[in-house]
Amino acid sequence: MSAETILPSTTSPSSMSKESKESKESKQGIVIIGAGLAGWHVIDAIRAKDKDIPITLITTDDGDRYHKPMLTMAISQKKSAADLVRATGIDAAKAAQVTLLANTQVTDIDAATQQLQLVSALRSDPVYTNYATISYDKLVLAMGAHPIFPQSLPEDLVWHVNHIERFGQLQEKLAAGSQHVAIVGAGMVGTEIAEDLLKAGHQVTLIDLNDAPLSQMLPAKATARIAQAVKSQGINFLGGYQVTDVIRISDGNHGEKLQVSYEPLHSDSEDSAAKSTIQTEPLIVDHMIASTGLTVDGKLPTAAGVEFDRRTGIVVDAPTLRTNTDNIYAIGDCMSINGVACRYVAPLRAQAATIADDILGLEHSGYEHKPPMIRLKNKAISVMATGVPQASGNWQVSSENDDELIMDLLDDNNEVSATVTIKAPPTVKV
Repeated sequence: MSAETILPSTTSPSSMSKESKESKESKQGIVIIGAGLAGWHVIDAIRAKDKDIPITLITTDDGDRYHKPMLTMAISQKKSAADLVRATGIDAAKAAQVTLLANTQVTDIDAATQQLQLVSALRSDPVYTNYATISYDKLVLAMGAHPIFPQSLPEDLVWHVNHIERFGQLQEKLAAGSQHVAIVGAGMVGTEIAEDLLKAGHQVTLIDLNDAPLSQMLPAKATARIAQAVKSQGINFLGGYQVTDVIRISDGNHGEKLQVSYEPLHSDSEDSAAKSTIQTEPLIVDHMIASTGLTVDGKLPTAAGVEFDRRTGIVVDAPTLRTNTDNIYAIGDCMSINGVACRYVAPLRAQAATIADDILGLEHSGYEHKPPMIRLKNKAISVMATGVPQASGNWQVSSENDDELIMDLLDDNNEVSATVTIKAPPTVKV
């Protein structure tokens, strides 16, 4: 069965049929899996150098172009999912002369034959599901990473905002008026969403295993200021607690709410000991959002023989972004360099340019990975970090006063490997 009979495309059925026949005789050119920022950046970079080489983009959604970091700011700005879309997948693919296979899932990668098995993501009933096979010369994995849902957070009751579709669904629910939202995970995304929801008029409870936000990235002296700023806004921050259960209950008015049970983490600290003597009453909230980290789905990397780690991502050769499997590259949230996940937007253009040059056989100096500046988007406090910050290590205070704290992370040679700068805005002193 030919691909055009089951898979959406920007090309006409007749032209798609011609391409399908040709793909049996020759290879498909470049195939990209994933239509997020990373995938589209690769297309932009290739088209800047080569207007004609065949490119096929495969995505499980519509392939619309949007800037994902905006999802943690859009609710208070009253921007809908449609407002965030810069170009529909169909329009963007047409402009870039790309074959778009939208609402399509890759089920298998055969690296030996350089073929992909596809199935329409819109047809879930196996009786009526049709399949297709396409080939590739070069394959780019830009499939992103997926939210981690701890066992205590059932996926059918808990939201995530890692994708515009889920964001849009949550936004529709929140449009009914002020509601109570619990957020599990006070990393950068969770902390940003908490402020955004608060600004939109919602009651917010932020829960984290650690005693302060961003505690996996920064030292306690720095995170204490962030915690104070978060609390000063009116966000209910529960630090040092873990969620144990979430169930749906009736609110007595023919509606439903969530009952969230939580408990203090066991620790030898005096603070945790004091918490353990307090009986924690379950939270009753309207919605819960999980911001508990990301993981890389291992099915496709494993099928392709690509080295990867579920936590950090697909292992690539830093100068070329090639994987250990011939003719397969990786970029974006699904990729790691030197054991560190690469989940920031800033380096994507340089990464995409390297992949484009390498695929097209053009000379290039190689990708040089430089950790981007990390900036928390919260208005209550300014947090900027450079290098590769991590909570543990030899952090030293460089400058400290009521309005500003600067700390450096020193390596074994007493060289600065990371710096964090925390400033209170003029109207908020912490």
